[in-house]
Amino acid sequence: MNTTSYLGQKVNVTIDRTLGSKHPKHDFIYEVNYGYIPNTKSPDGEELDVYVLGLDKPIDKISGICIAVIHRTDDDDDKLVVTPNGEDFSDAKIEKLVEFQEKWFKHIIFRKKI
Repeated sequence: MNTTSYLGQKVNVTIDRTLGSKHPKHDFIYEVNYGYIPNTKSPDGEELDVYVLGLDKPIDKISGICIAVIHRTDDDDDKLVVTPNGEDFSDAKIEKLVEFQEKWFKHIIFRKKI
């Protein structure tokens, strides 16, 4: 499934890197909840990764709406951007919230065409 087909869709996310946790291999802290959609496959062969925005506490699962896709142009690892009720964030706000990890990758933010 193309990652942009998730735009506007409700998805169930399992969080494996909670807000405030440290990456197990790299020296950074997750500034948002970060997880994956179970039983999916992204271009890198792993389950599809998700940034969850709009929550200020660690969580372990969430059902939310995909508002954007971060497509890495120099890596095979797209990321969905999900908010609890489809709350919208500007591209600039998304960039700021995910910079802790995305600053090392070139990427484009895709949105649903209206």
